[in-house]
Amino acid sequence: MKQQHTYGAGGPLRRVQVGNALSAFGSGFTMPYMFVYVDQVRGLGSLAAGMVFTVFALAALFVLPFAGRGIDRYGPRPVLLAGAALAATGAFSFGHATGTAALLVSSFLFGGGVTTCQPALATMIVRCSTPKTRSHAFALQFTLVNLGMGFGALVGGQIVNVSDPASLTRLFTIEALAFLALGAVTGTARIAKDHGLTATPVALAAASDAPSGLRALRADKAMLRLCLLAGLIFFTCYGQFESGVAAFATDTVRTAPATLGMALGANALTIVVLQMFMVRITARHRRTTAMAATGVIWLGAWAAALLAGLIRGEAMAATVAIVSIYVLFGIGESMLAPTLGPIVADLAPTRLLGTYNSAFSLVKQLAIAVGPAVGVLLIGTGLWPLYLAAMTGCTLLIVVLALGLRRHLTPAQDNVRGAEAAPEPVLVPVRELQTAA
Repeated sequence: MKQQHTYGAGGPLRRVQVGNALSAFGSGFTMPYMFVYVDQVRGLGSLAAGMVFTVFALAALFVLPFAGRGIDRYGPRPVLLAGAALAATGAFSFGHATGTAALLVSSFLFGGGVTTCQPALATMIVRCSTPKTRSHAFALQFTLVNLGMGFGALVGGQIVNVSDPASLTRLFTIEALAFLALGAVTGTARIAKDHGLTATPVALAAASDAPSGLRALRADKAMLRLCLLAGLIFFTCYGQFESGVAAFATDTVRTAPATLGMALGANALTIVVLQMFMVRITARHRRTTAMAATGVIWLGAWAAALLAGLIRGEAMAATVAIVSIYVLFGIGESMLAPTLGPIVADLAPTRLLGTYNSAFSLVKQLAIAVGPAVGVLLIGTGLWPLYLAAMTGCTLLIVVLALGLRRHLTPAQDNVRGAEAAPEPVLVPVRELQTAA
């Protein structure tokens, strides 16, 4: 009983969630100002600024495979500490760099550190929670991330002064300190390696003969299908609403920047208000149903975007339509938060939890990196009807893939009601045995 209290969802989970908030605060604190820092403050131009963002995103391709293997071999804490140190080094050096080469190296370290922390934090949440509390834990993480990013952007905006390069240096120095705090608070939390999981000698022997690493991942059809679905989700929503949709709102609909800021605020407020309600709602339904329902809600968002484009001459009505897009996105996001993280955890064999979380993070990073390029390209060339048609098609595909994933999941993985009531001879994820078979 004492061990459960030490390693349960109490103190360690609170520290992990504080770490999530610190990481999000750091991202919101500096990410909106990286472009202007390189372009205007250092005077290196938009091309160099674009290269910095590209390198930042590409760092994930390099570090995440190593992060996954490191988590599986050494646990999430050492990987989180390494990621926090890498991010702190990158942020500090970024704020002091003056040339393009130095900024690119700093951006690589910065991006590599940030993306290394993500699967480590996700693995910590899984190990600090039980199957019954996991959805709530991931939903709380998502809420704290949104609050952290919003608060970080607000505070960062008070520090930034384009005419004063020292203000940007202070900004990135503070972020470096935030990542060091992340390492100190969360990286020292005591977390059991296999909290809530026990295996019989038969299951352990089967697992020892099973494929490992990327070989196991490639053989897992359900996980591959989930990654494809998640890629579409992140491409269609997260890769668009701060880039493609923002460009559509400002360039096509002629929405004022202040109105766009209000719409982004409405998105964050929607998530904060609805998140815990959505945890209870999604707990009573299949996870694939929740993902398909998210797609249906986002179809409403693209319908609102089409309406805004058609009535862009009516300022008030177009403004309401633009804000509606972000509110509908927020409703869908709040349904996904208690769904995606737990389903990855249930699909992953215990010994490969880090690899699965890293693969999921890699898909997310790639989709978010590609999404803005596609959206801004189509909007920038005046092809906004084609843009909306493409995003609508992707969203319809989300619904189809979510429903198609259902037949590849066990009842427990899909959160079928009553699945937990069935007797379990061994408290070890079924994927462990399926992979070993």
